[in-house]
Amino acid sequence: MASPLSIRLDDNVLVTLEGAAKARGIGLATYLRELATAEARRIRRERIREQSRQAAAHVAGSPEAQGFVADWGIPTAKVEP
Repeated sequence: MASPLSIRLDDNVLVTLEGAAKARGIGLATYLRELATAEARRIRRERIREQSRQAAAHVAGSPEAQGFVADWGIPTAKVEP
């Protein structure tokens, strides 16, 4: 569920954002919501990438982890046509 948010903007920032919203044919609130949504998505993706880098570094430095990944990544079930 969405929650309302109140922010205070400097006049020059407000004018800039209102102009950008108007150029896209949308209201300021919609424009700010789109910006916030895109930034939240970028942050989540970067967090996932960092976790993936950490996991890869762990696997690279651990023979046990390398064995697990090697076994885990090879399918053993046979699929009948």
